[in-house]
Amino acid sequence: MAADRSDDYAQRAREQLGFSRWWLIVAAAIAMAVVSPYQYVWSSIEGPLARDLNIPLTQLGFVFTLFVIFQSGSQFPVGWWRDRHGPRGITLAAAVLAGGSYFGLAYATAVWQLYVLYSLGAIGVGIVYTVSVNTALKWFPDRRGLTTGTGTMAFAGSAALFVPYVRANASIGGYSEVLRNMGLVISIAIFIAAFVLRDPPANWSFRDDAGEKHYSRQDYTWREILGTWQFWVMYGIFVAVSGAGLMLTAKIVLFAQQMELNSVTATMSATLLPIAGGIGRLILGDLSDRVNRQKAMAASFTLCGLGLFAVVWFGQTNSSLGFIISVVVATFFWSPQYTLFPSLIADYYGETHSSANYALLYSGKMWGGVFGGAVTAWLATATSWATVFSIGGVFAICGGLAALVLRSPTDNSQPTSDVVRSPTPGGDE
Repeated sequence: MAADRSDDYAQRAREQLGFSRWWLIVAAAIAMAVVSPYQYVWSSIEGPLARDLNIPLTQLGFVFTLFVIFQSGSQFPVGWWRDRHGPRGITLAAAVLAGGSYFGLAYATAVWQLYVLYSLGAIGVGIVYTVSVNTALKWFPDRRGLTTGTGTMAFAGSAALFVPYVRANASIGGYSEVLRNMGLVISIAIFIAAFVLRDPPANWSFRDDAGEKHYSRQDYTWREILGTWQFWVMYGIFVAVSGAGLMLTAKIVLFAQQMELNSVTATMSATLLPIAGGIGRLILGDLSDRVNRQKAMAASFTLCGLGLFAVVWFGQTNSSLGFIISVVVATFFWSPQYTLFPSLIADYYGETHSSANYALLYSGKMWGGVFGGAVTAWLATATSWATVFSIGGVFAICGGLAALVLRSPTDNSQPTSDVVRSPTPGGDE
């Protein structure tokens, strides 16, 4: 039945688009890939920027915080707009914001200009992220986990392609050309993607199949989802797990140094981290299409927490191999939150308003970023980095256990996999 339904979706999409709906995922993944340097390459360019501006590196610490705030905070208004007007216009704006801001970094002469440019670029990243994830949710109700995993994998994993180029040229004399070249690549790729991406027509999803898994009986608006307890449980889990994961991403090199591990171990951990995250998003996303999604979340986040405990253990015992493997495990099971949550939001609340609804949940990344950045730094000063990473492990495990209580808001007496859809309007307003 599932294979027949997928074939039906594929045929209807080809009739509507004139080509396979998978090309939409390719376009979305490319756009996600080219904006990844904002999150994953910053640590490689902040040193040359600080030296060029003749300022202490600590003055640039606020730049990444602004990125998290604007990238996360922009997604709700972007999602609200996209659900009503489609993806093309807003994606063209992202080409200007994300590409133009990176290009402009090459000409910054004061730290406030870096703040402004990185914040504007972050809005462009937020647009791309929202449009790309929800393109998958809207066109692939039958394969949500796999297709959102493809896009978010591109966002995480493509950094492994950019980092070597940046680090090889990130000198005071060479980084300006790097920034200009990357700005042009970002703009051109998003511009092309904008003309490929579009939304399906109304009544796209089949809603009358009693055998269909993971579907909501109705489409909820963002105001309506705030009235469901499931949203607030998911929000708490999102904050806790993103806090643990962002701490791992931002502080792993520093933690390795504090544990007196060698520089090769720290470098390998930082290099493998985005790769593990990208692969985890794809594999766990695909798996969640085949099993109960809530149980997949519970297992993933619990294993992330155990992985963080292992990071602390092997760091304290000075085992480089164990440390690197633990970082890979923790990241592999943390990163799928950015695949599992948008899929579950669409499962529970429908696709029509999925952009705004997931963006509302994604705002929890801001609070996770506060923990992963400022709070962890304070806690490390008051206690130790081993304690901080252990707290992150506790957060992740608590998130995993909390996922077990989730169930569909359309029928609280049964799990989502048993929910049957009834006919309601679909598509964009």
